Amino acid sequence: MGERLHASIQHLGYAIADRDQAATVGASIVVFQPKNFAPSHRLFLRKLPSLGLSRRQSGNYAQYVKNAATKAAATIRALRARQRLCLTGTPLENHLGELWAQFDFLLPGFLGSRQDFTRRWRTPIEKNDDAVRRDLLVRRIRPFMLRRRKDEVATELPLKTTIVRTVELEGTQRDLYETVRATMQKKVREAIAAQGLARSHLIVLDALLKLRQVCCDPRLLKSTQAAHVKKSAKLTLLLEMLPELIDEGRRILLFSQFTSMLDRIAAELDQLNIAYVTLTGETVDRTAPVKCFMRGDVPLFLISLKAGGVGLNLTAADTVIHYDPWWNPAVENQATDRAHRLGQDKPVFVYKLIAAGSVEEKIVAMQQQKAALADAILADNASGSVRFSASDIEALFEPIPSLPAYMPATQADSRARTGT
Repeated sequence: MGERLHASIQHLGYAIADRDQAATVGASIVVFQPKNFAPSHRLFLRKLPSLGLSRRQSGNYAQYVKNAATKAAATIRALRARQRLCLTGTPLENHLGELWAQFDFLLPGFLGSRQDFTRRWRTPIEKNDDAVRRDLLVRRIRPFMLRRRKDEVATELPLKTTIVRTVELEGTQRDLYETVRATMQKKVREAIAAQGLARSHLIVLDALLKLRQVCCDPRLLKSTQAAHVKKSAKLTLLLEMLPELIDEGRRILLFSQFTSMLDRIAAELDQLNIAYVTLTGETVDRTAPVKCFMRGDVPLFLISLKAGGVGLNLTAADTVIHYDPWWNPAVENQATDRAHRLGQDKPVFVYKLIAAGSVEEKIVAMQQQKAALADAILADNASGSVRFSASDIEALFEPIPSLPAYMPATQADSRARTGT
């Protein structure tokens, strides 16, 4: 079952999928790749001590251990081992609770129980911006962390340039956004007043989903009013950009969280006779579109963020477009790194399409906050879900600022250059 690990570590052990081979050869290291984890592996894991396989335990892609409530995480934690190791490119994505979960695997009890960690560290740092607590936490975990940034270990990588393209919502699309925003804001406020913020989380997410859909393309929103809005400012901008980029010889990865949005983009590309391939969660053969793009058969690859944001090597691309922003900057960065990675020999341009003044701009601001928290905890020089505070809720549902008469529909680009 399964495949051997890369040849460079074959002598160390086998992936958990190779349980029979691991038992046969007496591997000294078992590397867990929980995407291959199946219920049948739990019995094998319990038998590892008697098989002499429990000397070292490594959690590869350690984000799969972050949710301590899952069966896979609970089973892996139950395995007895003298040494444990977490390997991950994103040790802290959404909140400090993820950091606790990984240390609970590595050093059970080191950061206390989940409740104690929340009271002692997470609440003071995340909600109260307690710099003293943050610095104390950094000092506590620093001896057990080895961090290597990509710009430190892959100095030969070419420059990456991030370009934010903002576009104004106008006419019926803007009117629809304001109607949905006002309706959802009222619904959210009523829910919070009746049952509190914590119990209103799903209502908040559903409201924000509707606003994000209007920003992408009103037709994504299933309502009678939205069905009458035929134009999307962001889609118009994209369809202006793509032919120009392709004429310049660019090879493009286009990410969206909405597969329905990718379907609409694909329909427009068909009208323009632009060749493309698509990868979503429904794609049966993932290798076929990847090979087609890497061979140069098509200039454009449409990818759903969830299905293709990790695990792909697409260095034939030199341009990445994020059609819609996501709360977690690490998720977007991982998607961008499908192109900006070892093997890339061309400068990479990253475009982020944002509806000006909308909930999307608030998402970008929250991305920066999350990135700042991660840097504060993980940076060498530092002294799950999405969760919102009451002030976050108010900011997310603010109306779009009035558009000055002189401002063009599409604002000037905002550029940020980075070599990482």
